[in-house]
Amino acid sequence: MQRMIWSVLILVAWLCGGVERGWPQDSQPEHSTEKKAAAYRLDFSINEVEDGKKLNGRRYTMRTLDTFQELKIGTRVPVEAGGGNWQYLDVGTNIRSRVFDSQGSPGLDVRVDISNFAIPDQAKGGGQPIVRQMVISGSTLVTLDKPMLIGTVDDPNSKRQFQLEVTVTKLK
Repeated sequence: MQRMIWSVLILVAWLCGGVERGWPQDSQPEHSTEKKAAAYRLDFSINEVEDGKKLNGRRYTMRTLDTFQELKIGTRVPVEAGGGNWQYLDVGTNIRSRVFDSQGSPGLDVRVDISNFAIPDQAKGGGQPIVRQMVISGSTLVTLDKPMLIGTVDDPNSKRQFQLEVTVTKLK
């Protein structure tokens, strides 16, 4: 009886993984066919251009897998919402992106939100800050290791243009 109990306990332990299972030489499990997620480096450039001449540029870099990544740079500004309540505005640059596989080619989902305060001449009273905002958002296939222009936005207050460029590099 005691021998039977020990046999059952060993069998249960083996089935639950408590005892290392041995595989016969000819029946080794196949290597997993599950595809590993690829890692990428994204180099973003936001360029300010006037009359074809680059005036200013900002660079941002992030590393990503196949999940959304977010990069935020800016200021949280308190704004009175009435009744003694306050809300906060995020003013600055926000980049949200994800690299995905599209039938063997890499693709990119990206949303770039750039906001700043209006210059004092444009703020017409009221005491609340006036915030200007530009958004470039979309999905595209990418060519690895080459800069790509994702989008261009004209500044409504000047002759300037903002260009979003990205270079996607596959990491090893």
